[in-house]
Amino acid sequence: QVQLVESGGGLVQAGGSLRLSCAASERPFTFGGYTMGWFRQAPGKEREFVAAWSWTYPYYTDSMKDRFTISRDYANNTVYLQMNSLKPEDTAVYYCAAQRGGSSKYAEAFEYWGQGTQVTVSS
Repeated sequence: QVQLVESGGGLVQAGGSLRLSCAASERPFTFGGYTMGWFRQAPGKEREFVAAWSWTYPYYTDSMKDRFTISRDYANNTVYLQMNSLKPEDTAVYYCAAQRGGSSKYAEAFEYWGQGTQVTVSS
């Protein structure tokens, strides 16, 4: 069973930055064979796709790609989400997820999920 562990959330003022990390905590895990993604869910809202890294390329929700950057470290089975110029509307629980192959933006396509990390942006 693959386990994903997120970290890096917290409270930040508007305009600030945070970097989230997601580590695959169980071996063996063919990290390179999975698309690694980030989703978020704000209170009272549906979970929404943020970004993912499939094989060798990243893809994003258009509204976030100018401020958020996803990257992955294959040596350490870790994926990151760098978030800049944060806004209060970015406040949400951020989830890491893994999808075997593919390049979907739909949560249903992702097999494994982390427990989530809270990001709160104050105005």
